[in-house]
Amino acid sequence: MSTNTHKIAVIPGDGIGNEVVPPTCRILEAVARKHDLGFTFDERDWSCERFHNEGAMMPEDGIDDIGGHDSILLGAVGYPGVPDHVSLWGLLIPIRRQFQQYVSLRPVRLFEGMPCPLVGRKPGDIDMVVVRENNEGEYSEMGGRIYKGTLDEVVSQQAIFTRKGTDRIMRYAFELAMKRPRKNLTSATKSNGIIHSMPFWDERFEAISAEYPDVETAKFHIDILTARFVTNPDWFDVVVGSNLFGDILSDLGPGVTGTIAIAPSGNINPERDFPSMFEPVHGSAPDIAGQGIANPIGTVWCASMMLDHLGHPEAAADMIVAIENLLKGDGPKTPDMGGNATTEDLCRALEEELGN
Repeated sequence: MSTNTHKIAVIPGDGIGNEVVPPTCRILEAVARKHDLGFTFDERDWSCERFHNEGAMMPEDGIDDIGGHDSILLGAVGYPGVPDHVSLWGLLIPIRRQFQQYVSLRPVRLFEGMPCPLVGRKPGDIDMVVVRENNEGEYSEMGGRIYKGTLDEVVSQQAIFTRKGTDRIMRYAFELAMKRPRKNLTSATKSNGIIHSMPFWDERFEAISAEYPDVETAKFHIDILTARFVTNPDWFDVVVGSNLFGDILSDLGPGVTGTIAIAPSGNINPERDFPSMFEPVHGSAPDIAGQGIANPIGTVWCASMMLDHLGHPEAAADMIVAIENLLKGDGPKTPDMGGNATTEDLCRALEEELGN
């Protein structure tokens, strides 16, 4: 066995997660053979199906049980019959928070061979990374409901922005921008309408930008920023946003590149005190689950990000090249990309690319 062996917690989850994660593990094994790597895949059944059968998305000691793993590969969370707030807060969000995965890293790129819904856009015009704060902000547990079911019903939801949490996500974004050729960072805000948290966000962005004089900065209110993602996506390099704003932008970004199905994300603990988790953005897609036509590229790109995080950039790059070659060639395409291929067709084609 290779001395570079990694123990990966594998959580296919719900819907198409069960169709795209197993072949991605197979593709990882193909990469491993080329780069003297090894993987031990520790699969867990944590899912909405488990919730139906046992009353919980995962065991009480589940997070502790995978805390010593090197990384986590997750497929999708959520399925009809289990409310979304139950499935997410029962699995995904606890992992992100207990493992201090405070960076959600979401690359957005228009590949050659991908039809772009924006007129006149070509590969190279859209190549950005959304850095989403992943542990606090608008997705907090603070709030409540009183007088439920009456005309006096009141619901409150409190957003939480700490200086520690705000500063660390912005520093991560600035450091990432420094490593990219354009050295450009955009902040997503809404300080003209949200009177406390967003002016604070702007203040911290201004303060931290002084530490990075080589990075060109800009800020946009979230409403016009979503418009500019469509009209001027070439403006953007690294974009940093709060939990909610980053979530919205990292769906819109891949949407303008042709299909959200190829979009990856990494839930990163930069200090590496805990395992990071990699998951495609597309969700469980119950409308196509079980048909064998789910696009596996988002999950394969996640696996590439995982390899890079684990310290294997050459292996990670090989996976991206395989994706590039598949998309720009005459190979199989799933229906979301205008073809009629199956998930398995794409995965076999990627394995062949990696075997060359």
